[in-house]
Amino acid sequence: MKNLINTLKNIWKIDDLRVRILNTLGFILIYRLGSYIVLPGVNSEVLSAASKGANEGIVGLINIFAGGAFSRASVFGLGIMPYISASIVIQLLGMALPYFRKLQMSGESGRKKINQITRFLTVVITMLQAPGYIASQITNKAGVVSDPSTFWYIQSVLILITGTMFVMWLGEKITDKGIGNGISIIIMIGIIARLPFAFVSEFGSRLGGEGGGLIMLLIELVLLLLVIMGTIMLVQGTRKIPVQFAKKIVGNKQYGGVRQYIPLKVNAAGVMPIIFAQAIMFIPLTIVGFSQSEALTGFVGTFSNHYGFWYNLVFALLIIIFTYFYTAITVNPNQMAEDMKRNGGFVPGIKPGKKTAEFIDLVMSRITLPGSIFLALIAILPAFAVKININEEFAQFYGGTSLLILVGVVLDTLQQIESHLLMRHYDGLMKTGKIKGRSSMSMTTA
Repeated sequence: MKNLINTLKNIWKIDDLRVRILNTLGFILIYRLGSYIVLPGVNSEVLSAASKGANEGIVGLINIFAGGAFSRASVFGLGIMPYISASIVIQLLGMALPYFRKLQMSGESGRKKINQITRFLTVVITMLQAPGYIASQITNKAGVVSDPSTFWYIQSVLILITGTMFVMWLGEKITDKGIGNGISIIIMIGIIARLPFAFVSEFGSRLGGEGGGLIMLLIELVLLLLVIMGTIMLVQGTRKIPVQFAKKIVGNKQYGGVRQYIPLKVNAAGVMPIIFAQAIMFIPLTIVGFSQSEALTGFVGTFSNHYGFWYNLVFALLIIIFTYFYTAITVNPNQMAEDMKRNGGFVPGIKPGKKTAEFIDLVMSRITLPGSIFLALIAILPAFAVKININEEFAQFYGGTSLLILVGVVLDTLQQIESHLLMRHYDGLMKTGKIKGRSSMSMTTA
């Protein structure tokens, strides 16, 4: 406890770090206040009553990332999701089109160009999503808008576009002037904003005589701690491949001749497989929802139950498949082997070039299997939590996208704080300097 207090004092002593933390808290406060400002002309009380129990499926997922602003018809109703969608599209284009691949490899100038394209694409996606959001979440509920005129409709679309761009700007400002990755922190704040309400609800239900009482609540908290520890292991887990560099002697100086390591992450795909799998699981339900065929009733009933056996089995299999797919297109063993060969490096016992690429690919295949299975297990843990009578809202923190993002963002932020401390010769948060972030697990690239 004393060490923690001393570390906090050291953090406060560093002017730059103190200013960055205060800036981050200020930007977060602005975001949270904006998420409660409702669109003009919308009756928030009527909307709240009409939306009760309706935030499931993709709507519930978006509402989680928006910190509840989606269901409140806030000016930040679409939140940062259009920017995330644009970033994913650009990332996929970088794998498919040579132009975007070239930009990704062009250093700082390429990064700036990609950021500019991503911003324009964010505006386009928001312009497409805003009318659908208004139609599906606001105007189709009686009494929510007293006068849904054309002017109100256009005004609301413009406000939603402006709100999303402002949230994107806040995220970039947090990255530049604050601490951590701004976009990821905004997502994390939206998720963690639900935690106190979920815990209070679970606390009330346990003490209200629904089973177990305080003992059961303590067991739940211990289980949650164990799940968080397992998630940290998944995010930080790496397989280090030794790389030996050839020794060169130039005059009286020796260059190279040292052994370094290539850290291959157990979960190189991060949270992306879960997002892709969730999107795939929502597509058939959406299509079937427009069908009048009675033969599909059983299918709908089976796959609309997010806590059912078949839903979670298919969901887990999709996550494993997408983990392999996303790892294969983001980790390039041939490029890694070529870079090592060019710099005079080699894996001991493996020939440089093609043999090294095959070795790296083999290692990645082997470590991706347990990583993908563990990732799938974490994704379906909320279903197990619900089965043992944990409140549905509180159960969402036992796994899935929410927990992975929370753990990843916290580790990233701690890593940056650790770097500031060690750079100024203070003890780090763990006194080892070995807190690792989630460099590959980003929704906003993440």
